Amino acid sequence: MPIAMIEGKPLHYQDQGAGPVVLLGHSYLWHGDMWAPQIQALSRQFRVITPELWGHGESGELPDKTQSLEDLAGQMLALLDHLNIDRINLVGLSVGGMWGAHLALMAPHRINRLVLMDTYLGLEPEATRKYYFSLLQLIEDTGTIPEHLLDVIAPIFFRPGIDQNSALYQDFRTALKSFPKDRLLSCIVPLGRIIFGRGDALQRLANLDGHSTLIMCGEQDTPRPSAESQIMANLIGCPLILVPDAGHISSLENPEFVNEQLLKFLAKD
Repeated sequence: MPIAMIEGKPLHYQDQGAGPVVLLGHSYLWHGDMWAPQIQALSRQFRVITPELWGHGESGELPDKTQSLEDLAGQMLALLDHLNIDRINLVGLSVGGMWGAHLALMAPHRINRLVLMDTYLGLEPEATRKYYFSLLQLIEDTGTIPEHLLDVIAPIFFRPGIDQNSALYQDFRTALKSFPKDRLLSCIVPLGRIIFGRGDALQRLANLDGHSTLIMCGEQDTPRPSAESQIMANLIGCPLILVPDAGHISSLENPEFVNEQLLKFLAKD
């Protein structure tokens, strides 16, 4: 997997296919393979670049001065500069959509199409923020994701009623369990606090181009319910597509539907 040194830290990314560039931003606690079905489908027509968030996959530690989603967006712009890429189609899910929207606001001239999936640019609801912060504190205090916490965190990412014996669910649970202590403390916990303690950027969304933006959301997404996506779609003036039979990681829960919608949208004039 290729590597770029960004702010002195190694950022790993996948780079497959040829043609117009699609940049894929993955979810917190996942890694680039979250996009495997999309990489396979899109790379037949596009050059697909999939960076891995700091402390996730094969990427290194969070750069020292990273304090906000805007900082993450700036680091991804630095990756594009490193690769000499001027314009992209950007598809971001969850935190990938958060920094993706900020990147589009920072450098609109570099965005051809923007797809925001299962994400929200408003404040985290107060009760949810306190709850997530308490989980992050427990992880910080123990230096691990305790067994009982695995059964709290893993279901958040999937539609209610998913078969918890399925490979999709069990592979994710195993990945959570395998995070080493140093990554949890240096990357996962501070990134979580950046994500869930984010400021409110909703009113800035009106500056995005509604014609070239699409919002998608799993119709059974629990942490980022479709009502939040509807708020954003209204502010941007763009379409909202609900992904049937999918929760938060809609790219993996209903990949065929997601691929079809992405290919259709990215091909628009």
